[in-house]
Amino acid sequence: MKNFKTIAIALLVAVGSFSATAQEKKVDVKTSKINWVGKKVTGQHEGTIDLSNGVLIFKSNKLVGGNFTVDMNSISTTDLKAGQGKEKLDGHLKADDFFGTEKYPTAKLVFKSIGKKSANVYTVTADLTIKDVTNPIKFEITVNKNNATAALKVDRTKYGIKYGSGSFFDGLGDKAIYDEFELAVDLKF
Repeated sequence: MKNFKTIAIALLVAVGSFSATAQEKKVDVKTSKINWVGKKVTGQHEGTIDLSNGVLIFKSNKLVGGNFTVDMNSISTTDLKAGQGKEKLDGHLKADDFFGTEKYPTAKLVFKSIGKKSANVYTVTADLTIKDVTNPIKFEITVNKNNATAALKVDRTKYGIKYGSGSFFDGLGDKAIYDEFELAVDLKF
């Protein structure tokens, strides 16, 4: 009987520690989407960018971590058509005065701390690395079953991307580009 109790206790401990173990959910990069919007005085442009890989980490069904790599060479404008400025803007965004994708082909986001805001909404502080410059960024992420969504605002000037910024250049007039760009992230896992 003593051996039976010992075995039962060992099983309970094993099951308890198994359920407390972190579970990584790999992001499906083919079905996940990142849309971007960059605004300027006279309007805006929008487009997409692809994930190279990513994972969300859960413990007891609670979000506890995550990290993502973005393929910066995939940046693409969707509001312009081929032959009507799309190639020019896509090329400029990949050039050194913007994201410099030849030298910096990826950007990374690594969760550092997570607070629970409500049942399925979390407040995340993460490190965002663009062009080998890392800065903290805060945002909310909503997790539902096998899907997560987030909206981020990124100040590009913190990553050395100053082209057309009214914060750094005078006399831009209606050619000024706002410092922040927006990302709408829809993750499937």
